[in-house]
Amino acid sequence: MDDKTRIELEAATFRRLRDHLQENTDVQNIDLMNLADFCRNCLSKWYKAEADERGVDLEYEAAREIVYGMPYGEWKSKYQTEATPEQKAKFEASNKH
Repeated sequence: MDDKTRIELEAATFRRLRDHLQENTDVQNIDLMNLADFCRNCLSKWYKAEADERGVDLEYEAAREIVYGMPYGEWKSKYQTEATPEQKAKFEASNKH
């Protein structure tokens, strides 16, 4: 596989993951963190870091909007629920960040 094709496949895969997360708003970030050690905010930070590395001017909030599909505050008010004590305990027990 040539580099151009690999990059196109990687980009398409990222977009599919992003779209999947946007469509499954019932999946909370804390659940993602507890199960996979990353969440939508992590993807946003990675996106911004890659932009920074390439000299592309991209604010963190703009990266979040790309990942969330809307401004973070709007997503949070529409879809984020309060974490349960169990979710919080699991997060704290495994928090490596």
